[in-house]
Amino acid sequence: MPDSAKNTSDESPQTPGAPAPEPLRFYGTTWVDHSGGYAVRRVALGLGAVLAAVAGAFVLRFAYQGVVVADIGSWASILLVAAFAVCSALAFARTLTSYTRRPDEREAAAESSMHSIRVIGFIGVLLAYALRTCVEAPGERLHRTEYEAAVARHERQRRSRTGNPAVRKKKRGR
Repeated sequence: MPDSAKNTSDESPQTPGAPAPEPLRFYGTTWVDHSGGYAVRRVALGLGAVLAAVAGAFVLRFAYQGVVVADIGSWASILLVAAFAVCSALAFARTLTSYTRRPDEREAAAESSMHSIRVIGFIGVLLAYALRTCVEAPGERLHRTEYEAAVARHERQRRSRTGNPAVRKKKRGR
């Protein structure tokens, strides 16, 4: 298997029982140490998202021309453009915020109801993904924060359990 196809060069954690990083889509766990073609993948996925958004805009243009040719009225054309613009703007904003924080229970229901708006506003989702890849892998900051907190928690627990408890009891008795 080529190195670029691997998730990370070191797939096993350093210590047994240590938390493992959660893989990101298209990146695996290479976001932890930026190995395995991480930078190339970021550039390629960002450009791919922009190209997909441009292709989607052409598809929407053809749909708009179909509505104009059908001659169902100018109100339908205006409504179609407004619907795609509003859905794209909402999808863009929601997608960008979803990369930096996890929704709580209250927001989880709202996120599931946003699915149809994200499908209609797919151009906004693609542009948000492309914009985020300019900074980091989408979701990397969120996953890194959670992973570092889990590693720190694991280290604290491990330090408090080191040593033989029987030896500690004997030292206190002296």
